[in-house]
Amino acid sequence: MALGKYTRVENRRSSSSYCSTVTIVVFVALCLVGVWMMTSSSVVPVQNVDVPQENKSEVKGQEKVSEVKEQASETSESKTRQFEDNPGDLPEDATKGDSKVTSNQGEEKQEEQKPEEKTEEKIEEKVEEQQQQEEKIEEKVEEKPEDGSKPETEDGGNKSEDGDSNTQNGDSNSEAGDNGEKKSGANEDENKTNSDENENKSEDEEKKLDNPDETKDGDKVNGQIEEKVEQNDKESGGSSGEKKEDSQAISQSSTEVFPSGAQSELLNETTTQNSSWSTQAVESKNEKETQRSSKQQTVYSWKLCNSTAGPDFIPCLDNIQAIKSLHSTKHYEHRERHCPEEAPTCLVPLPEGYRRPIEWPKSREKIWYYNVPHTKLAEIKGHQNWVKVTGEYLTFPGGGTQFKHGALHYIDFIQESVPDIAWGKRTRVILDVGCGVASFGGFLFDRDVLTMSFAPKDEHEAQVQFALERGIPSISAVMGTKRLPFPGRVFDVVHCARCRVPWHIEGGKLLLELNRVLRPGGFFVWSATPVYQKKAEDVEIWNAMKKLTKAICWELVTISKDTLNGVGAAIYRKPTSNECYEKRSEKEPPICPESDAPDAAWNVPLQACLHKVPTDPIHRGSQWPDQWPARLDKPPYWLLTSQTGVYGKAAPEDFNADYQHWKRVVSKSYLNGMGINWSSVRSVMDMRSVYGGFAAALKDLNVWVMNVVSVDAPDTLPIIYERGLFGIYHDWCESFSTYPRSYDLVHADHLFSKIKKRCNLVAVVAEVDRILRPEGKLIVRDNVETINELENMVRSMQWEVRMTYSKDKEGLLCVQKSIWRPSESETVKFAIA
Repeated sequence: MALGKYTRVENRRSSSSYCSTVTIVVFVALCLVGVWMMTSSSVVPVQNVDVPQENKSEVKGQEKVSEVKEQASETSESKTRQFEDNPGDLPEDATKGDSKVTSNQGEEKQEEQKPEEKTEEKIEEKVEEQQQQEEKIEEKVEEKPEDGSKPETEDGGNKSEDGDSNTQNGDSNSEAGDNGEKKSGANEDENKTNSDENENKSEDEEKKLDNPDETKDGDKVNGQIEEKVEQNDKESGGSSGEKKEDSQAISQSSTEVFPSGAQSELLNETTTQNSSWSTQAVESKNEKETQRSSKQQTVYSWKLCNSTAGPDFIPCLDNIQAIKSLHSTKHYEHRERHCPEEAPTCLVPLPEGYRRPIEWPKSREKIWYYNVPHTKLAEIKGHQNWVKVTGEYLTFPGGGTQFKHGALHYIDFIQESVPDIAWGKRTRVILDVGCGVASFGGFLFDRDVLTMSFAPKDEHEAQVQFALERGIPSISAVMGTKRLPFPGRVFDVVHCARCRVPWHIEGGKLLLELNRVLRPGGFFVWSATPVYQKKAEDVEIWNAMKKLTKAICWELVTISKDTLNGVGAAIYRKPTSNECYEKRSEKEPPICPESDAPDAAWNVPLQACLHKVPTDPIHRGSQWPDQWPARLDKPPYWLLTSQTGVYGKAAPEDFNADYQHWKRVVSKSYLNGMGINWSSVRSVMDMRSVYGGFAAALKDLNVWVMNVVSVDAPDTLPIIYERGLFGIYHDWCESFSTYPRSYDLVHADHLFSKIKKRCNLVAVVAEVDRILRPEGKLIVRDNVETINELENMVRSMQWEVRMTYSKDKEGLLCVQKSIWRPSESETVKFAIA
C-alpha cells in the first residue's frame, strides 16, 4: 500500500536542543519504517482482491497521514453484476480484452520513506494540511445537489479538475477499449474516495434504483454507473504524463458511455449474491466455461449462398424443397414461412453494380436500379404510379392502385371522412395489409404515423424489397393459415387498399384475424372495388362483407367517395364493449374460449372465433392510449405496481428505469461516441427489445425502429405498441421475414449470449450479415466471452471494428459491415428450384 509522502523540511534549531531533536526524529523514523514494513506486503494485484473491513480500519487507525492510494481499486468487486447467464467471475485469462487495472510496483513511482528531521509539531501540521487538501479535492469532485441529498459521482468515478477520469470501486477507465494503466504522480492525489462509502457500495447501489430522485442532471440514473471511454489523446493524456497506448479501437474524439456492473438492475435478469467470497460450485463452473471458451472456433471459412433467389434469398420464404412438398396452396401456404431444419451459414451475394443506398427522404422518391434490379412491377403497375424505371433509378411517384394521384391526398381523404381517426394524435400505429411498395405508409410519416406494412413474396416482384430500399418499414408476410406475428389489440387502424384478401370466406377467418389485432374502438379502412363498383362479383363480395361485419359487431361509420381518384372507402369501427356480442341472435362466429389467448401469435393456426373486449379498467384494451406523443413516455395504465417487471422491480418502475437507461446510453454514447453518421441511418432493428426504451430514445431522429421480441423472452411487445412504437415476434434461430440488405443499423443488447445456448451462433451472425446493408453498423452489448467470439467472426468477414470495449466481464462492440463477399460458393440444396 502506497504511503503518504512527506516533503523534506530543513530544520533550523539551536545547538542546545540538538540532542533532543535527534532523539525524537530517530524515534519517529523507526515508527514510520515499521508501519511501512507492515503495510508494504499488502500490495497485490487489485483486480481480484477484496480488502477486508478490519484492514481498512487498521490502516486508518495506524496513521492518519497515510493516503491510501489504491483504496478505490481494492474495493470489493462483489457489487451487483450485469445479468446474463454468466454466474460468478470468469478467470482473468477467459476475458480477453477485459479492462484491467495493473498494480505493478515498478510502474508506480513510490519513494522510500527516509528519516526526516521534523518535530512532532511539524508532523501534526502536515497531517492537518493534507486533510484540508483532501477535503478541497472532495468538494471539487462531489458537487452536492441543491436539496442537500447525498452527492452522486458521474461515470462511476471521481473526476479531477482537468477532466481526467479516475478509478473507483475496482473499475478503470480506458482509452477506447485499450487496457487502462494506473495513474501515478499528481493524478494519484486526486484519486481519493471515501472508504466507508466504498465498503457499502454494493448494498447502496440496489437501493438507489428504488429512488429515481437521486439523479443529478441525468448523469446518474437509478443507481446506474456509466463509464466513459476516453477517445481523445488530448483529453486523456494531460494529467500525469504517463505513457498512453498508441493504438486505439476507434479514432473518435468524443466519449463512450458503457455500463458498469452497478447497472445490473437494468442489464441483468438474474440475481447474484453480493458476498465477498465465491462458492466452489461457481468457481468450478467458471473454470469449465473458461476451458470450453478457450477451445472455441477462432477461424471461420465463409462461402456465398448459391440459391435460386440469388441476392434476394430469404431462407424461410425460399425453402423450395418444403414448398414442393405442400399438400395444398389454396390458403397461400406456399407464401408462408417454411424454415429449414438448420439455418444456413453462408453469405448472400450482392447484386451486380450495388451502390450505397440513397438517403432518406430522397429515397422515398427514388432508389438505385441496380440495388433492386427488377422491372416487372414497373411494367404492370407503372400506370398506377407504383414504380417507374428512370435511367439508373427506380422512381416512385407516390401512387398506388387506389391513389394514383398521390398518397397524401388519399391520406387526407380518409381523415376528412372520419375526423376521429386523427392521424398522428389518436392514431399512431397502423397495419397496412397488402401494402405494395408501401407508399401509403411512406407518406404517413408526414402525419407522424408509424405503419407496419406487409405483403407476400409473390408475383408482384420485389414489392416489399422496394419499400425497404426506400426506407419504409415493411415485412414479407401473408394472411394464410396462421396468425400474424403481432399481439392482440395493438393497432389503432388497419388499412386495406385493393389488398386482394378474401375476407369473407370460411367463416371470416381472415377478417377475424384483423379483429384480433385491432384495438377496441379502432378503425378498419377498406378501400376496394366491392365498396364502389356494381359488378356482379363486387356486389356478391359486398353483401358477404356486410353480413360478416354485422355478425362481428363492427359499426359501418361511413362509405366515402374520393372523386379525384375515382375510388371509395368503407370505414368500420370495432366495438368497445361486449354488449353487441351478447345480443346477437345468431352466435356465429362464436366467441373464442377463455383458453384462447389473443396475444399468442407465433405459428398459431387461425380460428374463426371472436375474442371478447376487455372490460375491466385495469386490463389492456379497456381504454384507448394517451394521444401521441404523450403515450411514449408514460407507463401504460395497465402496468401495475403489483406486477414484477423484467428486471425485478415493480412494473411501472421497471419501465421508467429502462427508459432512463437507454436515454442516457443513446445521448452519451451512441449519438456522439461511436462516429456514426446518423443522417445516413434510416432503418434500425433492435434484435432484443424489452420495453422499447432504445427505440423511444431515438424518437428525435429521422429513423424508425423494428422492435423484435424473441419468442422465448418475456412478452413485452404489447407495451411497445402501447407507447406508440411497433415490433414483431421472432425466433432468432430462424431467418427474419425481410429481404437482404434491409437495415442500416442493427442493435443487440445481451441477445447473442442467450441464443447461442440453443441456436448456431454462426448462422445467427450470417443472418445479421444478410439483413444489414454494406456499410451498415452493428452494435452489440454482451458479456466479454460473447463479444470476443463475435469480434472474431466479423473480422473474418472483413468487417471494420469501430469500437470494442470491455469492463466487469461485460463488453461493447461496434462494427461496420464491409462490401466483401467470399469467392467460394456453397449450394443451398433446399433453396434450389
